[in-house]
Amino acid sequence: MVLLLLLGALALWGASGLTWVTESVQRPGAAATAVDRSGADVVPELVPLAVLCAAAVAAVVALSGWVRRVLGGIVLVTGLGAVWFALAAPGGPVPKGLVVLGALLVVAAGVLLLVRGQAMPRLGGSYQTPAAAKRSTDPDKDLWRALERGDDPTDRG
Repeated sequence: MVLLLLLGALALWGASGLTWVTESVQRPGAAATAVDRSGADVVPELVPLAVLCAAAVAAVVALSGWVRRVLGGIVLVTGLGAVWFALAAPGGPVPKGLVVLGALLVVAAGVLLLVRGQAMPRLGGSYQTPAAAKRSTDPDKDLWRALERGDDPTDRG
């Protein structure tokens, strides 16, 4: 899922740097000049959408439960919005194809978050506060926690 979001963000950001349209600009008293317009000029929403996808990577790792499912919905809408903006804008098939590819990756990540988001592990999900660790009644867990802290659980002195 993280890889899908990163690749989708990279594709959206990359498409924003490609030339989408070459326009002929006529200035008074001068010959017509060709001006290349990038994806960031034609579809200014691409860069913020790519940044949102990159930020969603951190959120996927940090969140859990129903909040992660809400994030999945936001990611899904982001991918659909990227397709909408790209298809509505003028430009060549290569930049639009890159946006559609990136958007499909983002949509896939959003669907996975909606469907399997609650089953995924969370960063720091196994951490317990010291007070919660002291309340443990399982002696085996207490021994392992002592080892993790660097204490010798067999030392009775």
